[in-house]
Amino acid sequence: MSTFHPFRLSLIPLITAAVLLAAALPAFGDDAIQPHPENPRYWRYKGEPVLLIGGSWQDNLFNHPTGLAEHLDLLASVGGNYVRNVMSHRNAGNVFAFARDADGRFDLDEWNEEYWQRFERFLELTHERDIIVQIEIWATWDHYEDHQSIGGWSHHPFNPANNSTYTAAESGLPTAVDYAPTGEPTDHAFFRTVPALENNERVLRYQRAFVDKLLSYSLQYPHVLYCMNNETGEHVAWGDYWANHVRQRADAAGVTVHVTDMRRSENIRGEDHAHIFDNPALYSFVDISQNNASSGRGQAHYDNILHVRGRTADPPRPINNNKNYGAVRHGEEESVARLVRIVFAGCASARFHRPHPLEDPADAEAATEWGLGLSPRAQAIIRSLRMVTDELNLLDAELRNDLLGDRADNEAYLLANVGRQYAAYFPEGGSVTIDLSAAVGDLRVRWMNLDEHAWSDQGVLSAAASVRLSAPGEGHWAAVITR
Repeated sequence: MSTFHPFRLSLIPLITAAVLLAAALPAFGDDAIQPHPENPRYWRYKGEPVLLIGGSWQDNLFNHPTGLAEHLDLLASVGGNYVRNVMSHRNAGNVFAFARDADGRFDLDEWNEEYWQRFERFLELTHERDIIVQIEIWATWDHYEDHQSIGGWSHHPFNPANNSTYTAAESGLPTAVDYAPTGEPTDHAFFRTVPALENNERVLRYQRAFVDKLLSYSLQYPHVLYCMNNETGEHVAWGDYWANHVRQRADAAGVTVHVTDMRRSENIRGEDHAHIFDNPALYSFVDISQNNASSGRGQAHYDNILHVRGRTADPPRPINNNKNYGAVRHGEEESVARLVRIVFAGCASARFHRPHPLEDPADAEAATEWGLGLSPRAQAIIRSLRMVTDELNLLDAELRNDLLGDRADNEAYLLANVGRQYAAYFPEGGSVTIDLSAAVGDLRVRWMNLDEHAWSDQGVLSAAASVRLSAPGEGHWAAVITR
């Protein structure tokens, strides 16, 4: 990829930057990540349909260069092709985006090139491996109370107490924030700088410079999706401004991008999320990670996804799940079930959330109650799920639980290309009937224990209106039935 980056100065005029960047960018065409024209519920990459499945050990992978290539190789080796990347600096060994002056304070007019070199290298490594990156531009948790080693407002370069660029009086920003992000707008002035709110140009120009610098790298790559915030509860005008800004920069550079925002509320049916769902012209995909943190589990988790599918039906868009939390929410078995259930609910992406707060690269394959990350169990489930979905034409698959009989809530879920292909998922074993009357003749059935990623118990089912389908045992099982 090109290494030309026009956004070296934070206040470079938009028109100049856009012209320079457009001259440097390749034309991606169908190679870029984009909703599939035949079924925009799913993504297309390099001209082919692609289901995004992932797991990784940190939210801000780019800022953890030690062992990064090996970690990405491991993900790819088990069928993973999707990572989250928050533009954060919260962990031991991370670096900040801005340089420091002789007094040790940040200078917002000077970049820390190591930060951006790490980011560029991360983009190169993921692109080489066909791993799709979903970037969260504003690392929300880095702007409130202290979080992990060096996260939080007390460490942040934009805090006027930490930089030589502006004072608290000049910027209108606080020097101390002792509360966490919430599901409602706070009085944090950093998130009120945009014209629709306080129009604080003194700070906004540096915020724009940060985003433009990021884009000077990321717009050179075809495998990047953009999310404005990590689970923000701030006013929607904040996210809207940045979504428009990213789109404008990309348009000026001749690049098509896809953007969303992630609201903090765990009630995925709430109006907070509806703002994203109901604005398809601005938000061309949605991310419902907070559904995977909510109190809803089992059938309720699935039904919430159906609600979002209905809300985003006109036009249909990809539904991503960049975070699937671990045992801290509902137990490890439910965490595994959620990842698979997400796919069987027709979503475009699913990813195991990172362990927390592990920071040592030696822990890259560990798991905690916060997430399975890319632990051995996560590897097994990702590999199995990829093997199952590779047997299906997902573009034509329909959600057809209505073809299952004798089914209890959360007992089984069905994807079907009726008459040709069927895939059933049993989170805890079980037995249901399945209507195969649209098929002709006998069908082959294969079972997979998702913890073992190997096909077993092959057999034959006759096409009939009510055929018994019983998982071979307890645990997470998938059946693939084909002609």
